[in-house]
Amino acid sequence: MKILLLEDELMLQSSIYEYLDTLGYKVICFSDGLEAQKDLNTNEYDLLILDINVPNINGVNLIENLHKRNIFTPTIFISADVDIDTITTAFSLGAIDYLKKPFHLKELSIRIQKEMSNIKANQTIHVILSKNYEIDLTTSSLYFNKKLEILTNKRLKIIEYLAKNINSVVTIDRLRECIWKHEPVSDATIRTEINRLKKDLKENFIQNIKGVGYMICNNT
Repeated sequence: MKILLLEDELMLQSSIYEYLDTLGYKVICFSDGLEAQKDLNTNEYDLLILDINVPNINGVNLIENLHKRNIFTPTIFISADVDIDTITTAFSLGAIDYLKKPFHLKELSIRIQKEMSNIKANQTIHVILSKNYEIDLTTSSLYFNKKLEILTNKRLKIIEYLAKNINSVVTIDRLRECIWKHEPVSDATIRTEINRLKKDLKENFIQNIKGVGYMICNNT
């Protein structure tokens, strides 16, 4: 796994780097948000670990800039900031976790291992969505009790995108960017389309995370 670490406290940055390096992760370190953004313009990562309060471009703004370019790399925020608005913003941007400083390095490794499990699950060709629903991501085919279900193209794309991000919250903005491709579509229109999708389905497995977005949670 290739990880970008953005942390301007150099002692902490070094500690995290050395610990993750011993676990076999490839870690590229930055202490400046602008430098990290420049690197992300040309390089891809499996995971971002971002401090929020760093020079030039903070961690939150960095993610916002990446989203404008349709880059949605899984992100763990690390920060001493425990303001609820900051935490809410982080998760609304699709953060998979938020660690408050100080934290134990073992705790960070546990969060990373969890994300690795999610990545492996998302690479599965057949994704189980509920008791009776599954989707074949190679053919974009939705099945109910092994029988093909027919949906409109837009609704099928929505459920496919949620399936690729199973057990993670997908925001309205991400749906707009990835499904509507920046069409001038309102939040209300997106919510209406998802509500129609849920009515089309025979099981209710798409969860509405109020004020954040939607997710399919499958604990099977």
